[in-house]
Amino acid sequence: DQRDWDFAEVYGLPIVRTVEPTPGWEGKAFTGEGPAVNSARDGLSLDGLEIPEAKARITEWLEANGHGRGAVTYRLTQAPLFTHCCHCTWCQRETGSAYALNALIETECLTVAGAVEEIVTPSASDKGQIIARCPACKVALYSHYAGAGRLMAFVRVGTMTNPGACPPDIHIYTATKLPWVTLAGPAPVLPDYYDRKAYWPQASLTRRTALLARSAR
Repeated sequence: DQRDWDFAEVYGLPIVRTVEPTPGWEGKAFTGEGPAVNSARDGLSLDGLEIPEAKARITEWLEANGHGRGAVTYRLTQAPLFTHCCHCTWCQRETGSAYALNALIETECLTVAGAVEEIVTPSASDKGQIIARCPACKVALYSHYAGAGRLMAFVRVGTMTNPGACPPDIHIYTATKLPWVTLAGPAPVLPDYYDRKAYWPQASLTRRTALLARSAR
């Protein structure tokens, strides 16, 4: 994605495209769909395959070579309501990284194929959160926080097929942002949490209201 491209330029790293841009593309990082290129080594070639086919081929190769197995897949049937990039110390510790990137969506709009493994972890609210993990690789896929409970899912953007298509809509709890993280772009940057009505699109607020109304019946 663009962040990887920028990082490579800053540090003088070689940049090799692995997806063929659409004809006429004149930008730098290409985050759209296209055939794989420059993607052949160690007995595995993805060249010429579209992204979904390439991902399926990778899974087949990993399984055949004893490196894992495809256990869970999921799909969002609607666009996310809003995407948080959270810089709180809890998210830093739980992810082992600088922040957590979660796409909020109604759980009824998240279809999951395969059984997930749920664990409960502590949270800053002392009410905990339910994290759904892949039972094979243990990667966290999404979670349910105490506020909306199982009505809402916080999907880990990095586990999506195309995470570059789901940038953060807001940066929160930046009062504890790690000092070497530089934030750029249009997303608002807030030191703490925020007023949903001030930042969510009206369409997302309407969907949330409808969800709560359905759950109250």
